[in-house]
Amino acid sequence: MPSLGDLLLDWHRGAQAVAREDWDCALRLFSSDPEPPARMCFNVGCVHLLAGDPEAALRAFDQAVTKDTCMAVGFFQRGVASFQLERFQEALCDFRLALAQLRDDAAIDYTQLGLRFKLQAWEVLFNLGAAQCRLGLWAEATRSLEEALSKGPEGAHTDLRTALDQVQKQVHLQPRQVPRGEVFRPHRRHLELLKPVDFLGKAKVVSSAFPADRQEGVQPQQPQVQDADARAGPGAAPRAADTGTACGPRRLPGAETEVGPGQAGPADLRVPVVSDEQVREPEHGSSGHSRALCGAQARGVAGASHGGHTPGSGGAHADAPWCRQESGRPHGPRPWGPGLQPAHPQLSRGPCHPSPPSWTQASPRKVQPGGARRGAEKGRREGG
Repeated sequence: MPSLGDLLLDWHRGAQAVAREDWDCALRLFSSDPEPPARMCFNVGCVHLLAGDPEAALRAFDQAVTKDTCMAVGFFQRGVASFQLERFQEALCDFRLALAQLRDDAAIDYTQLGLRFKLQAWEVLFNLGAAQCRLGLWAEATRSLEEALSKGPEGAHTDLRTALDQVQKQVHLQPRQVPRGEVFRPHRRHLELLKPVDFLGKAKVVSSAFPADRQEGVQPQQPQVQDADARAGPGAAPRAADTGTACGPRRLPGAETEVGPGQAGPADLRVPVVSDEQVREPEHGSSGHSRALCGAQARGVAGASHGGHTPGSGGAHADAPWCRQESGRPHGPRPWGPGLQPAHPQLSRGPCHPSPPSWTQASPRKVQPGGARRGAEKGRREGG
């Protein structure tokens, strides 16, 4: 069974075949629908009339008015087909049915339905008088033409007066019909929907690395690099992996640096270093472990940061464990300094050393319980 688009396309091609008077092609295209609507049956009947086959046209118009009992132009054309077959009584009935479908209107415009024809009431009355003349009803034919003259426009008055004079002289009239080559056509909006639509469009070369693509509007390919906001931008310096240099975490200018064994770096002399054992909560009620500061080790850190040596340090902190990752639970506010600082997520990450953001703590030498503070308290008690 053909699709709706195929039927619509055949309908349009059939109307084009009627315009070039190719009756066989038009009939083949109009008959492609196994269940044709009333307008398609009307087209088939009009083509048979133009081809000189009123018998086939009568059958087609019978189907049209059966499927659409209010098609006045269908009754009008069926009366014409019956008139050509010299079935004047049937033609007279069809013309009366067409006049009844007008419902006392002056005309019915079929343009919006695809037929460029306006069925006028005076034309139906004219055909009614022509059929009455064939049946010998000259008086009724005269009244029909007089009524048509009263309802017709001024442009049709000349033809109607001429026809009235012929009836008075008992001269037969020829019926009027739909203009030659006029059939129902599909709507233009429906035909536009049959055109293929390219929703994706055509591909366009914007940037290319091939010399053969150097055309107007095409730019050469540029290297991409990520800026400070992690967005790619063109035309930047080559990456470290491309130049053969060592990869490591990038750091912002002026950021404090953590140092390891045998290294020296900038440190803050005003803030002492806090060890992991000192920050942790006291165990077993011992107060010697709570918040004790190791001044000697803080001075050792400061001396190492400026390239000096501290007695007992063995050089630039050769025996101090540095950059140990804190694994305990958070302990509230922390002092800010080189001993405890937040690791910037962009500074601690790099293309070669990815790591999640965390808090790093540089822990100096572990302080044994009962250290300097407990000895100082014992000395005060003995001196007192």
